[in-house]
Amino acid sequence: MTTLVVRRDAATEKFFDGTARGELLIRHCTACGAHAAPQFEACPACQEPTAAWVPAAGTATVISWTAIHGRPGDDAPAPQRVVALVELAEGPWLYAALNGLRAGERPWPGMSVNVAFEHPEGGEAIPVFLPAA
Repeated sequence: MTTLVVRRDAATEKFFDGTARGELLIRHCTACGAHAAPQFEACPACQEPTAAWVPAAGTATVISWTAIHGRPGDDAPAPQRVVALVELAEGPWLYAALNGLRAGERPWPGMSVNVAFEHPEGGEAIPVFLPAA
């Protein structure tokens, strides 16, 4: 399967500045201290529009996952990409690719994972998760 190519816009500029540096940035409310996923501009806990960008620890737990199957080609097996819903150590949930699984290995709820970054040609660095060692 081909890698997703993502391009930044004004709303995602700071997030992708972070991924380019190898940092997963999330939101932190300066009013109540809650953490939120990157797409939130206001705090989901107290609704204050004072969310600042902060680096996440990069550790997470798989909540759920799915496999996306591509089309097979010329006697080759169908490519597969695993996408997981993960809960970051700070609390927010994110969807991201889950890479680094061994042949036949399946993720499970509660599986520990760590963030890494793919750098597709012509696009922004995007977060993916790998099984924790």
